[in-house]
Amino acid sequence: MATKGDLTRQRIIEKSMQLFSVKGYFKTSVAGIVKATGLTKGGLYGHFRNKQEIWYAVYAECVRIWQRLVFEGVRELSDPLARIDRVVENNLKNYLGGRVFEGGCFLLNSLVDLSGQSTVMSNHVLKGFTAFSELLRSWLVEAEQQGRLREGLNLSAIANFIVISLNGAAPLYSSSHDPAVWQQTMAQLHFYLNSLRKPKQDRRSKVGSETAAR
Repeated sequence: MATKGDLTRQRIIEKSMQLFSVKGYFKTSVAGIVKATGLTKGGLYGHFRNKQEIWYAVYAECVRIWQRLVFEGVRELSDPLARIDRVVENNLKNYLGGRVFEGGCFLLNSLVDLSGQSTVMSNHVLKGFTAFSELLRSWLVEAEQQGRLREGLNLSAIANFIVISLNGAAPLYSSSHDPAVWQQTMAQLHFYLNSLRKPKQDRRSKVGSETAAR
């Protein structure tokens, strides 16, 4: 059961999350966080030593929210390309289209906001995007091993392209609030992922050859 201290800490994170998302890290003040939470400055510092520590806690919570939404229904899919397709749909429809954060995608906003200002903090965010790309690449490798992909594909480039496409849709949708942004991005990525698949006839021929060889 959550203690009063746990609930207060969570309130600080939730209120700070919206402030950081809308204003960015540098334009969000400790005074603004104190006002949003209804705490005294001493009450705030009883849970966090400084604004940077609050940001790291907010970032971790945002990653958990993103993971919960984006990876919903993914584990049960045996087809790696179907997993990627589901992740793309969840990311665009449920995370971005769901307008989880008032200021748009907190993760991307943080990367832009912190770049050139705090190398340590921006690298912390960048590692998350890199890890996401590596996960997609691992699924593409799995699909390749299963004979689902056309030959001669650059799997790292494909994984990076998907991540770049998802991130490109975020600021456009945040500024326009036009659902067509994420809907069209989702449709084009779905088309692109299908284009990577090896034709079923080729896959059947490979299976037949392997069976005959046995």
